[in-house]
This record gives sequence, C-alpha cells and structure tokens, in this order.
Amino acid sequence: MNALRLTLLFAVFAGQVSASSLHGAPAPSLPATATPLNRDQFLADLARDLSAHFNLEGELQLELPRGWAAPATTAAQWTLDVAEYPTLASSAMLVRCRILGDGVLAADTTFVLRATHTREVWVVRQPVAPGVTFDPAALDTRRVDLFRERESLPTSAGDRNFVFTRAVSAGRILTWHDLARRPLVRKGDLVEASVSDGRLVVTMKALALENGAQGDTVTVRNPESRKDFVAVVTHENHVQVRF
Repeated sequence: MNALRLTLLFAVFAGQVSASSLHGAPAPSLPATATPLNRDQFLADLARDLSAHFNLEGELQLELPRGWAAPATTAAQWTLDVAEYPTLASSAMLVRCRILGDGVLAADTTFVLRATHTREVWVVRQPVAPGVTFDPAALDTRRVDLFRERESLPTSAGDRNFVFTRAVSAGRILTWHDLARRPLVRKGDLVEASVSDGRLVVTMKALALENGAQGDTVTVRNPESRKDFVAVVTHENHVQVRF
C-alpha cells in the first residue's frame, strides 16, 4: 500500500482526518456566524441604495453626525430596506430605514446623514472666448463635491457639438451655463429645406429665422411665397419641414 495512503488511514482511525476528506469529498460548510451590524457595512449598503435611487454617477459617501447605535441583536445576514427617501439627494438628508437581521425586523429608524457626492468635472486650462468650440483636450479635470458645485460640468458630458456662450477665465470650473449646443443653422442664412411625402422628396431654399442645433425645431421662410414653416434641424445648413 502506498505509504502516504497508509499514513492517511492511520490519521482517520486516530480521528485526525475524516473519511470523507480521504476520498476527496468536500467538507461540510460551517454555519455563518451571527455578528452585530457593522457601521461601515450599513453606510456602504445605504450609499449604494441611494446612488441607485437617485441615479448618481461618481462616489457617494455618507456620515452619521449623531453617531452610530447598532441594533441590539446579532444576525448572520443583515438586510437594509429604505422605507422613505428624501425628495432630493443633498449634503444633508433624512432617510428612514428598516434593518432586518436574518429576515427579522431589528430596527425601523430615521437616520440623519451628511453626504458628499464626488466626481470628475471640467476645469478651464487657458482663458476661453465666446463662440469657441468645446475641446476636451484643451481642458483639465478636478474632483469636486457635486452637492456643493451642483452646476459643474462632469467629464462624462460635453463634446465638439458644444460651443462656449461666454468668456471663461483660466482655472474656473465649467458649468452648464458656459456652454450651448453648436448651431447648425443660423438666423438669416439660406438653408436647404426638404419636404417628404412617402418616397417623394422635394428640396428648396429657405431662410432661417432663428438659430438651431441638431434636433431643434426652428422657423424657416420660403423666400418666394414669404410663407413661414416649422422645420427640424437635421445637419449643417439643412432642415426638414414638418406639416
């Protein structure tokens, strides 16, 4: 008999090794240990729930300014159920939570929370003049608390379809008020206007009476009939008349 197997057999008889272990069978799993609810676990679960509820991108961090009092029980599995959300996610919130330990209600409490919502935003590297096309490569980024800088423009937003609407100094955080979508149709310009009826498409010249970005609805005028029409901007100097 193999010497190693003989050694294992003696270990089984001595009670040092189980027979199932000898044959490769998995050892039975131990029951989960009941523990108190951990503060960090609670805040992490609550932050994930609030982020999903308010569709927050970035990192939401929570604090308990009134301290932490864990439920006076232990459980192998803790479950958090938000019973009442605040109207708006902000730096100070009241959240009512039901805490269940192994499926049994352990606490139904309203928590006072302090929160930060950090995210990367755009920062102007060099002074920018009105009308300049938005260029991410010419900008820097900074991580800020969006609860304090709510108008900040996150790095997930903004592309070359936008232009600056006003002068912005170097080092300033960009906001939505600094940008507008680049107009593809400008007031006073002659544009191509198409009218379709099934497969029939007719194109004519029209005078744009207002600026419009892609997808905007603008008013255009037939220069010959002087009749005005509503049209949708489709691309550069082109609109589609809608009846």
